Amino acid sequence: MRLAVVCHPTYGGSGAVAAELAMRLADRGHEVHVISYDLPFRFDNFRPNLSFHAVEVGEYPLFRYPPYELNLTNKLIEIVEEYDVELIHSHYAIPHAIAALMAREVLREKQPNRTLKLVCTLHGTDITLVGRERGFFELTRFAIVRQDLLTTPSVWLAKETDAYFGTAPGRIRPIANFVDIERFKVDLAQPARAMLAPPGCKVITHVSNFRPVKRIEEVVRAFAVLRKRMPAILALVGDGPELPKAEHLARELGIRQDLRLLGQQKPEPILQASDLFFLPSRAESFGLAALEAMACGVPVLGYHAGGLPEVVEDGISGILCPEGSDICLGTLAANLLEDEPRFQRMRLAARKRAEMFSPDPIVDAYEAQLLALCAPQAREGRSGDA
Repeated sequence: MRLAVVCHPTYGGSGAVAAELAMRLADRGHEVHVISYDLPFRFDNFRPNLSFHAVEVGEYPLFRYPPYELNLTNKLIEIVEEYDVELIHSHYAIPHAIAALMAREVLREKQPNRTLKLVCTLHGTDITLVGRERGFFELTRFAIVRQDLLTTPSVWLAKETDAYFGTAPGRIRPIANFVDIERFKVDLAQPARAMLAPPGCKVITHVSNFRPVKRIEEVVRAFAVLRKRMPAILALVGDGPELPKAEHLARELGIRQDLRLLGQQKPEPILQASDLFFLPSRAESFGLAALEAMACGVPVLGYHAGGLPEVVEDGISGILCPEGSDICLGTLAANLLEDEPRFQRMRLAARKRAEMFSPDPIVDAYEAQLLALCAPQAREGRSGDA
C-alpha cells in the first residue's frame, strides 16, 4: 500500500496519532509519505519506507495571509503523481480533508483513469468547534461526506458528526487511539520526581496544546483547592495561547510558586513522576494525553463529558466529575490522595485499562480498513465519491 498522510505537526492528539500510525504502517512494510508544514513532533527513528515532505508556503504581496490550503493541495498532487500514491489519509478535517478532495479533482482532470481513495480521521475540534463556524461549516461538510472512509477515535465523536454534519448513522468507523505501552509505562523510581518536587509533595500534571477547549483555568482552580489540603505542585507540559492565563491565575490565587511550566518536551518522564492527571475539557473527543498518563499508572480526573468516559472508567481508573464542576476536581483529587489504599488500587487499574489500548490491534483495524479501499475489488465496486 502506498499512502500519503496529512497532519498537523504540532503538540496535540491529532498530530501524535497521525505520526505514530504512519510510523507503524511503515514498520509493516507500507510506503508512507507524511505531508505537513513541519516535521511532526512524534517522529523518532529513520525508516527507509517513511518519507516526510514539507509544504512550502511562499509570500506574495497580494495575499494578506499565505494560502496554505492551496500550497498543500499542490504538494498532494505532486506526491500522488511522483510516487503513485493510492490513498490520502487526512488527520483533522481542516484544511486536510478539503485539500485532499481538491487534489483528487485536479488529478481526475489530468488522469481520468487514476483511482485515488480518500480517508479522513476526525479528531475532535475540527468537528465540535472549528468545523461549526459559519466560515468553515459548508466546506467542511462538503469535504467530509465525500471521503471514501471516515473514522473517529470515539463513538461520541461519530455521533456528534452525524448530528451536526448529516453523515449517515453507521457511516463513520470509530477506531480508538492507541498508546505505546512500552514507552509509556510505570516507573516509580523516575528521577524527574526529585527535580519537580521535594519529598512528600504531590505532583499533579496537565499535558496539552493549551487551547481554550482544554480549559486550563479550571485546571489551575482545581489545583488551588487541592493545594489547600496538602503540599503539591502543578506541572504543565506543552505550549499554546492559554498558557499565560494559567500563570496569571496562579498568581491571583497565590499558588504561582507551585506551578512548573515545562514547555514542549517528551511527556513520559513527567507522567511517570506524577500522582494525578487533570483533564477538564468538556468536549474531549478521546483524551490521548489521559491514556498516556494512565499507561504510566496515573489516575485521570476530568469531566463526564465527550469521549473521555470511553477511556476513563469512573471510580476505577480515574474519577469523572459532573460537567462544569471544576472545583470538585480539586476536592475529589485531595480525597483520593488521602486514601492511600484506594489511590494505589486506582494506579493499578489505570495501567490495566491503558493496556486495552495497546497499538497492535488498533493498527490492525486501521490497516484492514485502508487495505480494503486499495484492494482491486474496492476499486471496481465504488466510484471516487462517497
